[in-house]
Amino acid sequence: MHYGYFDDKKMEYVITRPDTPESWSNYLGSTEYGAIITNNAGGYGFYKSGADGRFLRVRFNSVPMDQPGRYIYIRDNENSDFWSASWQPVGKPLEEYESVCRHGTAYSVFESRYSKLHTETTYFVPLDQKFEYWKLRITNESDTKRSLSVFTYCEFANNWNTNQDLVNLQYSTFIVKGSRKDNMLRIITHENLLHSKSEDDSVMQCWMAMVGSQIDGYDTSRESFLGRYNGYHNPQAVSRGKCSDSDAYGDNACGSFQSNIVLNPGESKEILIMLGVGDTATEGNKAVAEFGSVERANKELAALKDNWHSKLSSFKVTTPDKEFNSTINVWGLYNCLINFFWSRSASLIYNGERNGLGFRDSVQDILGVAAAVPEEALKRVELMLTGQLANGGAIPVIKPFAHNPGHELPPDPQKLRSDDCLWFFNAVPAIVAETGDFDFYTKVLPYADKQEDTVLGHLRRALEFNLERRGKNGLPCGLHADWNDCLRLGYKGESLFVAFQLRYGLSVYEEICLKMGKTDEVSWAVKKREELEGCIQSVAWDGEWFIWAIGEDGTVYGTKEYDEGQIYLNTQVWAVISGAASKEQSSKCMESVKRLLATEYGLMLCAPPFKKTPIDVMRSVVFNAGIKENAGIFNHTQGWGVIAECILGNGDRAYEYCRANMPAAYNDKAQIRQMEPYVQGQTTYSSYSPRAGNSRVSWLTGAASWSYFSATQHILGIIPMYEGIKINPCIPSHWDKFTVARIFRGKALNIEVLNPQNVNKGVIEIFLNNETIKDNFISVEKLKSQNDIKVLLGK
Repeated sequence: MHYGYFDDKKMEYVITRPDTPESWSNYLGSTEYGAIITNNAGGYGFYKSGADGRFLRVRFNSVPMDQPGRYIYIRDNENSDFWSASWQPVGKPLEEYESVCRHGTAYSVFESRYSKLHTETTYFVPLDQKFEYWKLRITNESDTKRSLSVFTYCEFANNWNTNQDLVNLQYSTFIVKGSRKDNMLRIITHENLLHSKSEDDSVMQCWMAMVGSQIDGYDTSRESFLGRYNGYHNPQAVSRGKCSDSDAYGDNACGSFQSNIVLNPGESKEILIMLGVGDTATEGNKAVAEFGSVERANKELAALKDNWHSKLSSFKVTTPDKEFNSTINVWGLYNCLINFFWSRSASLIYNGERNGLGFRDSVQDILGVAAAVPEEALKRVELMLTGQLANGGAIPVIKPFAHNPGHELPPDPQKLRSDDCLWFFNAVPAIVAETGDFDFYTKVLPYADKQEDTVLGHLRRALEFNLERRGKNGLPCGLHADWNDCLRLGYKGESLFVAFQLRYGLSVYEEICLKMGKTDEVSWAVKKREELEGCIQSVAWDGEWFIWAIGEDGTVYGTKEYDEGQIYLNTQVWAVISGAASKEQSSKCMESVKRLLATEYGLMLCAPPFKKTPIDVMRSVVFNAGIKENAGIFNHTQGWGVIAECILGNGDRAYEYCRANMPAAYNDKAQIRQMEPYVQGQTTYSSYSPRAGNSRVSWLTGAASWSYFSATQHILGIIPMYEGIKINPCIPSHWDKFTVARIFRGKALNIEVLNPQNVNKGVIEIFLNNETIKDNFISVEKLKSQNDIKVLLGK
C-alpha cells in the first residue's frame, strides 16, 4: 500500500492519501524561526528554541493526531456546509474530498477539491525572516456563483516555555491578551511587563495579518472561536458562519480572520496570511509593508527553493535503483541538513526537552552535510571542539545561544561518557578533506572549561581521556555511558565498542601526524594502538564474534554462554571498521551478524532480547522485546553494517543492508513502516516484535548522516581526501553502471562508473578528461573546473 510518490524533478514528496498511518511531517524556516507542519497542516512554530520559544501549540501523542495546526476553513454560505483546505481537521469523507500534500524543501503545499471548489495553500518561512506565509488560492470550478466564508485558525501558546504553557495552568491561563487593529491581530503575554527589566518573566508577542481580502470578522479567544464543547473539526464560529470579534483576556489565545468572498464560475482569489513574532506595531507592520503581497510571496518562495536546491546539488546520482536515487538526490541529504540544523530539539516527538546540541549526536551529524554546507559544517566542528573539556571529556549538551568556551562548568566526573570526543576522529578529517584546509589542525581553540590547544591537541586529549580511563583488562572504561545509554557496566566496566573507537582514533591520529611530519606523535600513536590491540585480542574474541563488554564485577557480556544479548552488532561492525579484527575474525563476525542479527527490515542491535537481566545491568530490559536497544533495529547503526561489508568487498550484502533500512524502499508498503517513507527514523521494530517493520521517531536521528555517508562514500565510493578524491565503489553486482555529479571544492566532477563484469568491487582503470589515471586516486591538482571521469570496474 502506498500513500504517495517521489517527484524528484520538483524535489518533493507528494502525498495523495491524507489518511497516512502516522503524521508525515516537514520542516519550515530556520533555527531562528522554525516550524513543523504535517501532511494535514498540523504542527507548531517556535522562535530559537523548541523548549523556550514555542509560540504555536500542538499536543504531542494526541488523538486525533497532530492537532492543532495551521488551519484554513471554507464555508459555503448557501448550504452551511464547511470543510478545511487540508483534509484534517474537518475530515470530510475521502470519497468526496480530494487531497494532495506536496512536502518540499522547507515548504509544503496543500491542494484540495471538494464541492467543485479547488484550494491550494502554500506554507513557508521566507529566508532570514521571523514570519511565515500561508498563501491561499481558491477557485470556483462549478458553473454557479458561490458565496463563501474563509476562516483561518492557529492556537497560540500563552507562555513560550512549553512546560509553563501546558502544565502550569494556574499561571499560564491568566497572562495572555489578544486584540485586533486594522488588518492585524496582536497576541501578547505579560503585557504589563513591557517596560519592566525583570529577568524572570519576559514579554512574548505574536502578530497575524490578512492581505488581499477584506476582513469580516476575527477571534483571538480560542473558546469563542471553537466553543467550549466543540472541536477543531466543528468550530463554533465556522458552524454558525460568523466570528464573534473576541479579544482574548486570559484563558487561551488563537488567531482567526474571517473573510466573506463571492466567486463567479471559473474565478480565483488569492489571500495571504502572514504570521510572525515580535511587536505588532513595529516588526509586524514593517513585515506587512515590505512583504505583504502575493507577488512578493511568490518571489520569496522562489528564493527559498533556490537556496535549498543549491545545497542538494552537491551530490547527484543515477543508478538502476530509483528509490536509492530519490534518497541520495533529495531526501537523504535534506534529512541530514534538517538534522544538522535542528539536532534533536524539535519534532513531533522531541518536544523541547533537548534544548541545545547533544554533543556526540551533533559531531556525527557533520558527516552527512560536509559536502553540502562545508562552511557551516566547519563552524559546527569548531563549536563542538570548544565543548570538549581540558581533561578530554565533553559537556553533554552545547547551547550555542549561551555557550561560553573557557568558562563552562564541567559536569560531575561520574557523569562523563566514554564515546563523546572519539567521534571527532570521524568528523574532523571529513571536514578537512572536504575543504582542503589542512592548517585547521594547527588552529588554536579553547576547551570548554579552561586552557586552549590546537585542533591536533584537542584530538590528542580525546585519545588520552580514554587511555587514562581503562579497566582491569586494559580496555577503555564505559564510564557513565558509551554509545549505548542502556548499558550499565559500572563506571569502571569496560566497553569493547569504545575500545574499537579508540583503536580507530589512534590510526587516524597517526595518519594526520604523518602528514604533519610529527614523528614522535606517530610513534606514540602506534605504540598505544599495539598495546590496545593486545588487550582486545586477549579477552574480546568469543570464537565466532566479539564480546559486548566486561562489567566492573568481571561479568563478560555478549557471549554464547549468556542467555540474553548474546551478540551485539556494534562490536562486530566496529571491529572491522577500526581495523582491529583479523581477516578471519572479520569474516566470522560478519557472518554471525548475517545469521543472528539480519532481518528483512534491518540489523538488530543485539539478540536475543533481554527479559530477565536486572535493570541495573541492562536498562534496555524496560523496552518491549524487539524495540530500540532491546533487540530492536536501531537505525543509527545500520550505516555501520553497510560500511563494514563494503570494507570486506561484499557489495551485494552491503546493498541488501542499505535497502533494508532505506525509507524509500518502503514507499509501496508504507502500511508496514508507517512512518514517513522519505526520512529516517530512530528505531524500527524487529522480528521479535509482533509488529515487525514499524518505525518510529522520524527526522532527527543519527541514522540520517550514517546512512547517507555509507551510501555515498562506501557503496558509491566517492571519497574526498585532503590531497584529492578517491573513487572506490562497492556496489551490487547487478548494477551495470551508475553516474555521479559531485561538487568538490568548487569543481564539478561528472563521474561514470561502468561494471561490465558485474563485480562488487575493483577499479581497473580511471580516465580523467581522457587522461589515464594509474590508480583510483585523483589529486586535486589535476582537477579542472569541469571534469569528466570514467571508471571501469572489473577483476
